[in-house]
Amino acid sequence: QVQLVESGGGLVQAGDSLRLSCAASGRTFSTYAMGWFRQAPGKEREFVAAISWNGGSTLYPASVKGRFTISRDNAKNAVYLQMNSLKPEDTAVYYCAADISSSWYLDDRGNEYDYWGQGTQVTVSS
Repeated sequence: QVQLVESGGGLVQAGDSLRLSCAASGRTFSTYAMGWFRQAPGKEREFVAAISWNGGSTLYPASVKGRFTISRDNAKNAVYLQMNSLKPEDTAVYYCAADISSSWYLDDRGNEYDYWGQGTQVTVSS
C-alpha cells in the first residue's frame, strides 16, 4: 500500500511559478517510479511528468517540457513538480501517482499507475 498526499496548489497569474509537493508513505519510496498527471474540467486526464526511482530519468510531454521539472527526495519520501511560466491552460487538478511495478521504466499512461493522491487545484489566471 502507498498513500500519497499532494500540496502546494493555488491561484496564480500567468507567468508565475508554483511548486507542488507529494508526500508518500507506506511501501519503500525509493523502489518505484512516480508521476504527475492533471485533469481540467471536461477534459481527459493528462500526463505531466514522471521520474525514476533515483531521479536519474525523467519524462515530459511537449506541452510542459522546458517549463515543468519533476524531482524527488527519497530521504523525505517526497516528489515535487516545479512549474514555471504558467499559462491559463495549465489550470487543472494535479495528481501524483505511484507506479510500484516499475523503478526505471517511465510510463505516460495513467492506468499503469497503482496509487493516486487526492489532487491539488492549480488555477492560472490570465
